[in-house]
Amino acid sequence: MRTPLLGRRDFLRAAGAGFIAALAPRQAAALASADAVFATAYQRRDGAYGVAVLTEAGDLVHTLELPDRGHDITYDPVSGRSVVFARQPGTFATVFDHRGKTEPLTIASVEGRHFYGHGVFSPDGAILYATENDFDRAAGMVGVYDAREGFRRIGEFPTQGIGPHELLLLADGRTLAIANGGIETHPDYGRAKLNLPTMQPSFVLVDRLHGDLVEKHALPSDLHQLSIRHMAVDGAEKIWFGCQYEGPQSDRPGLVGTFSRKGGLKLVDLPAGVLGGFRNYIGSVASNPQSGTVAVSSPQGNSYAVLDAADGRVLAARSLVEVCGLAAEGDGFVATTGTGEIVKPDGSELTRADYVWDNHMLRIG
Repeated sequence: MRTPLLGRRDFLRAAGAGFIAALAPRQAAALASADAVFATAYQRRDGAYGVAVLTEAGDLVHTLELPDRGHDITYDPVSGRSVVFARQPGTFATVFDHRGKTEPLTIASVEGRHFYGHGVFSPDGAILYATENDFDRAAGMVGVYDAREGFRRIGEFPTQGIGPHELLLLADGRTLAIANGGIETHPDYGRAKLNLPTMQPSFVLVDRLHGDLVEKHALPSDLHQLSIRHMAVDGAEKIWFGCQYEGPQSDRPGLVGTFSRKGGLKLVDLPAGVLGGFRNYIGSVASNPQSGTVAVSSPQGNSYAVLDAADGRVLAARSLVEVCGLAAEGDGFVATTGTGEIVKPDGSELTRADYVWDNHMLRIG
């Protein structure tokens, strides 16, 4: 989930003295001089997995080891806790407290379900929603967890599609936007895609309180292999989405689109050179309301681009090996890569040689 921007002072205020006192001197100094705080999953070169809290300068503030590979992170500003979700088809999510007041807690998926790597908190922090797979019925589900009762699973409701990935909570505090990627998987077959000839991706709006379908949209039938995966909301409450194409590699369908209540789903017309450089794969989408821009990345294509949120024009594009993680910072974006680079909005790079950064980056807020 992408959350409102939070600067260092707000983070320190939320974290409290206990968190700061627990930091090593070097970590405390890094946090004191930071303008922003981010979280991202990683793999170390020795094979260990974890999640890191770091500054925009790339200084590590806090790390926590995970039992396996993580994917995305969501943050609850009410409690100050974050949840990192296992990569599909993972069966764990780890709750961790940046303030150091509570020990990490592991949420295990229930029998017959696995996580899809994404989740979001309710506005009051009381409920956690997570995209899940009912793999024996090939049905997407949203698992509902009581965050005030040890993240006990209290229910679920359907996503009205197969293979849900990212979900967002809209500004009304009630409506969930869900990207159903349309791809059937089953843990007995690992990450194998079982229904490519018949896949049906969709974009849905669901009432989080009752699980009722509000709206359901699909791309044209000739694009049924265009899997809708990741999303971000811009300053005008327009939803941007990125896709991964499962059809012939020689095809060049649009990979970035928008949704609005008035306009429905629309693909953005990108220049051929930029679109071709993505190699039919968008790995992350981030919005920067402050600058009115949206960024999309492609680790398969080793490139990312920044678009004008008003009209979809490409404002900047850059080649960067295995780039995927994106988060707003100032008037631009911080990007991370699977080779350990952290790229600042001014284009300067910092390499953490011992770390491989995972797909997503969250500016904590």
